Amino acid sequence: MPHLNNTEAAVDAAAPLQRRAAATLAEQLSAQYAARIRNRLLPPGSRLPSVRDCARHHSLSTQTVVAAYDRLQAQGLVEARPQRGYFVRALQDDLPASSRRGGADAASPLAAPTHATALVRGMFHQMGAGSGVSLRGAPGSGVLPAQWLESPALGAVLRRVARAGELEQASLHYGHPMGDPLLREALSRQLAALSLRAPPQQILATSGASQALDLVLRALTRPGDAVLVESPGWAMQFAQMAHHGLKLLPVPRGPDGPDLDTLEQLARVHAPRLFICVSVLHNPTGQSLSAASAHRVLQLAQRYGFQVVEDDVYAALAEASSPRMSVLDQLEHTIYLSGFSKILAPGWRVGFVAAAPAIIDRLIDQKLLAVLTTPALTERALAHLLEQGQLRRTTQQVRDRLDAARARAVRLAEKAGCRFVTPPRGLLGWVDTGVDTAMLAQRLLDAGYLLAPGHLFDPLQQPTTRMRINFTQTQDEAFWRAFAAARR
Repeated sequence: MPHLNNTEAAVDAAAPLQRRAAATLAEQLSAQYAARIRNRLLPPGSRLPSVRDCARHHSLSTQTVVAAYDRLQAQGLVEARPQRGYFVRALQDDLPASSRRGGADAASPLAAPTHATALVRGMFHQMGAGSGVSLRGAPGSGVLPAQWLESPALGAVLRRVARAGELEQASLHYGHPMGDPLLREALSRQLAALSLRAPPQQILATSGASQALDLVLRALTRPGDAVLVESPGWAMQFAQMAHHGLKLLPVPRGPDGPDLDTLEQLARVHAPRLFICVSVLHNPTGQSLSAASAHRVLQLAQRYGFQVVEDDVYAALAEASSPRMSVLDQLEHTIYLSGFSKILAPGWRVGFVAAAPAIIDRLIDQKLLAVLTTPALTERALAHLLEQGQLRRTTQQVRDRLDAARARAVRLAEKAGCRFVTPPRGLLGWVDTGVDTAMLAQRLLDAGYLLAPGHLFDPLQQPTTRMRINFTQTQDEAFWRAFAAARR
């Protein structure tokens, strides 16, 4: 992470400006923005508040704000665009190689990274990663609170692995390239409970579902290939695909699934390699695919020759009977991704991919090139947890708490002036605030809250009044008071 100079490190992102400090008000204001930019809390392309708006918000003169913005411009962190305002520039490390060389393809909006890492970095800052930025909460995060997942079972299973003499075997030797055999057997049984037949030899363990997708992209695509994505969709996946040089084809996501007419038209014209989608508890809308839509998507995949990559990371929070295309298709034209970071052990980073044998074989090669193997110790421990039924017990406890948290969060959100775009379900809510959420996110960052503005979930990063909220992270009335004030 880039080093902050002494002035920036001393400035808290949520701290008010000090009128009797050694640094001038312009220096303090520019240092706040510089810290956010360098820590990617303000990603490239973000627009700073107008001079007049910023002056009013901080009770400053417009000359002070202009001086602060001029300092940022002199540092190469922002650029002034006539009649439009000040915008965050891409740091040199953020630019793709083609852009640094002046390549013509860098201007394509479909090839531009979504910079969702701003949201993820902010979540780590909240956990005390020493960034010089202080946060009170992350209402836009996509994970459960750590205290919800605390369980003595995690320590107990590690002690069991040690007592059974498996610790040395798992620590002093490379694990199996496909992942721990006991884990893959347990995963095969778990998938069978969903009616998905995937023997252990068709399952590959990965370091979380994110690595599973990365391996799929490495194995099945080449730079310039077209890939269908949902809009809205998960920003980190857009960034991964852009990093691989893929052309993103946005398909609008509705309550029952993707817009099938758009999907077919794009498939016919662009011959995409993959369709990356979420069937159950979609991120960010929380909606699930209907059975009719699932059948139609599979028909289009067969007709136009693309693979459906089904991301099911919120599987534990959904009903087993929810329609999944991998179950209907039995991995003929589908690839199934999931993991345990959302529900059981986030720090263990255990995910997996289930696919046809020929695809698994290609994924193994990519895994060997990337990391050789994944940690056998945590994989073996997770296998024992699944055998004990710990996942089932944890899931039921979380679901019960989540139902109550969702009901409370919905009441608070609506009271604060939000409208739910889709019926609230699962962990995440998709709400319309009535104002530009990119600017709203900057205002609430002043108050110490990290939002997930809607443009992060748009492959084209268009301005929007929508944002994602986490029902478990929006229980605090103080946040909603700050939200309502910033919204006004």
